[in-house]
Amino acid sequence: MGPDRRITDDLPVEVEDLLTWLRVERGRAANTLAAYRTDLRAYVAHLDEAGLGLDDVDEDTVTAYLRHLRGTDRAPSSVKRAMVAVRSLHRFLAEEHEGRADPTAGVELPRTPKGLPKALSEAEVVTLLDSVTGDDPLARRDRVVLEVLYGTGARISELVGLSLGDVDLDAGLLRVFGKGSKERIVPIGGPATRALVRWLAPGGRDELEPARWARRGDEEALLLNARGGRLSRQGAWLVVKRAGERCGLADRLSPHVLRHSCATHMVDHGADVRTVQELLGHASISTTQVYTLVSAERLLAVYRSAHPRATRRPGDDGRR
Repeated sequence: MGPDRRITDDLPVEVEDLLTWLRVERGRAANTLAAYRTDLRAYVAHLDEAGLGLDDVDEDTVTAYLRHLRGTDRAPSSVKRAMVAVRSLHRFLAEEHEGRADPTAGVELPRTPKGLPKALSEAEVVTLLDSVTGDDPLARRDRVVLEVLYGTGARISELVGLSLGDVDLDAGLLRVFGKGSKERIVPIGGPATRALVRWLAPGGRDELEPARWARRGDEEALLLNARGGRLSRQGAWLVVKRAGERCGLADRLSPHVLRHSCATHMVDHGADVRTVQELLGHASISTTQVYTLVSAERLLAVYRSAHPRATRRPGDDGRR
């Protein structure tokens, strides 16, 4: 095996080509590309230790690597993610080079159990949103964070990425940039709109604006931190965490739980899956369909607890 095939400080050119293709042609987000890079670096290192290059990989090699991953302390979802990266690499190489086989074609990806979203109840959401009191600039901002996360189902990265120009209060709409920089327009309800109006009024955002902006782009940021910079993911996460602590939900609450709760409550109230898919920015409808499963489970639980004939006693033939 030539030295150019061995992993040193850089990944093989084939891997870099894949990452470039994912970024340019498929529009993959920076976090996704970083995960691919990490997983493929580990894969190439494993091949290197076995004295193999990418050209030497066959189905047995891929199967052995899958066994190796399962033998570590990785979570099933992490194993699957790593194998998706490996499959993407070899599929890319097979498509780019005529006659090159894909050694992953016959290897089944590991299955991961589908965890149902742990949505808050609607009463818990009301308690959470009411936990922000006061009218100082930070209280106004924190109310926006909670109202928008729940009201739109936005991801936390989408929330902190919002700029002033992405907000249309007259139309009640937000322009959100999701995974892969895909743009979508989402409606904002009355409470979230009122929170935004209050935040953008005198005594709100303007009170946190610095005399001189420290970083390019901060001036256009919708949400600011106490120092006058764009609110970070960690800063928004802390807003949610503190609100959860105030109302006894800290052990169950995260920004993603608010996203889950938004979708679950919409389906509970009759929203169709396609609408929820569009709102959340899911690329695949199968991702959104988990919420229909959640609502079916909730419906069954409520039925069993509330309907007098939901539970039949032993020997009961159902007739009265």
